[in-house]
Amino acid sequence: MQWIETVLLKIAGTNPVWQGLVGGVVITLLNLVGALAILVWRNVSQRFLDAALGFAAGVMLTASFTSLILPGVEAGGIFPVLIGIVIGAVLLDLGDHLIPHEHFVRGHEGRDAKRIRGVWLFIIAITLHNMPEGLAVGVGFGSGDFHAAVTLMLAIGIQNIPEGLSVSLSALHAGLGSRYYATVVGIRAGLVEIPLAVIGAALVHYMRPILPYAMGFAAGAMLYVISDEIVPETHRMGHERMATFGTILGVMVMLFLDVTLG
Repeated sequence: MQWIETVLLKIAGTNPVWQGLVGGVVITLLNLVGALAILVWRNVSQRFLDAALGFAAGVMLTASFTSLILPGVEAGGIFPVLIGIVIGAVLLDLGDHLIPHEHFVRGHEGRDAKRIRGVWLFIIAITLHNMPEGLAVGVGFGSGDFHAAVTLMLAIGIQNIPEGLSVSLSALHAGLGSRYYATVVGIRAGLVEIPLAVIGAALVHYMRPILPYAMGFAAGAMLYVISDEIVPETHRMGHERMATFGTILGVMVMLFLDVTLG
């Protein structure tokens, strides 16, 4: 852990905004690792994928509390965090209903979804999914707690690997192009995490009073994604048991990272 922090400090310096940028690049690169995996791993079972996404959900769920909600409460009290959670969840819900996109569980959603090409509907859906993760990492660095931010970055990055794999495989199975193009779709969908990490870091760093609200906002958005998208996706093919054990493993890994590296 110490060497990771040392390398990040050498690259980004002490400015939280630059640290947020580097953190966003790191989690995007780990998403890239997952997306590229389909080029060499050609027979990924749906059972394994559901378990892996369950793991991602467990990491996100725990990180929402240990790295965002509880530190937010310490920074500004319970009510700003609760307000932020509500705003984050409501805005994600509005985006889910107003922005045209396509889920693999529910199909088309949003206004005039049928007028847009399927590949773009899919990319928009995954972009909505990835936005809270980039924002959470940025808010973490913007808070000024560099050590905790690095732990959160590692957690989000680790769960980005199965997510990147899932996106590319889903794009391939949906008939959006060749295996190579599906990889590009997976990579492209994760790029939104970089600017959002910068935005999150800048907002919190330069407008310090919004820190507990921002932490609650990022947590609420991630909780919405877990319940609205990841859990239904992992349960739709009859692999609920493996997905559940994957979630528990993700919770354990995030707790381990938080306790041993915190």
